Amino acid sequence: MKQIIVTGCNGQLGKAINHVLAEHSGYTLVNTDVPELDITDIDRVMELARKTQPYAIINCAAHTNVNGCEKEQDSAFRINAIGARNMAIAAQETGAKLFQISTDYVFSGNTDRHYRESDTPDPMSVYGKTKLQGEHFVRDFCNRYFILRTAWLYGEGNNFVKTMLRLSESSDKVQVVNDQYGTPTYAMELAKAIACLLPTDNYGIFHAVCEGECSWAAFAREIFRLAGRNTIVEEVTTPEYEAKFPGQAKRPAYSVLDNYMLGLTTDFRFAGWKDAIKEYIDTL
Repeated sequence: MKQIIVTGCNGQLGKAINHVLAEHSGYTLVNTDVPELDITDIDRVMELARKTQPYAIINCAAHTNVNGCEKEQDSAFRINAIGARNMAIAAQETGAKLFQISTDYVFSGNTDRHYRESDTPDPMSVYGKTKLQGEHFVRDFCNRYFILRTAWLYGEGNNFVKTMLRLSESSDKVQVVNDQYGTPTYAMELAKAIACLLPTDNYGIFHAVCEGECSWAAFAREIFRLAGRNTIVEEVTTPEYEAKFPGQAKRPAYSVLDNYMLGLTTDFRFAGWKDAIKEYIDTL
């Protein structure tokens, strides 16, 4: 059996990977999260890798609190950058394939077209900057890597969908920004993409999001529609939202990713974002 180390196994993507790969024979998952493995500790990472001799490492661990990263910059760098470096060193020594999960926040969003893998990153937030440094470390320290940039992820756990549904229980109106555009992506869809790439040597950087695009306000409206809620989405601009809730990290205004490399080099196709959110809400 081929052993696969999964970091951040209790997160949304980690759980989705466990669901998807459970259907694939030939793999044994070595699930780790903070209690089992501190990815910022190179000695512990190497100890596990040498003991396991993994076929692949899927690094789902990350400091994903975008606002929190601004206040905890050292912690964000240790987890998002040094943690990725450590996994890359472990993968290189053991001959494992490394899957590093990255983000649309590596881009500034100052554009009106979809971002391809060849576009130059220009992050505006600490979160985006530390995730980009993680990408650089992966490319510097190992040869067999898949860097998957995803966006607006939701799945089994805390996420925007559940926040909206919770707010709708106590309010008949919710304010949501209408001038930030991206693609909501179901963790199960991303896990399927990883499963597709896993047995291959099709290494490189991939954009990995559901198809289509929307604003956060449109996303919220679709959530309420599918859940049968009558909650009204009151659209606000980013400056209006920041005035009401100061201390927000800078977020890209338009960070829609184009799954260009996946489309050219694989047969895998992501579901449309509306189909995916319907599938997810049906599980709640």
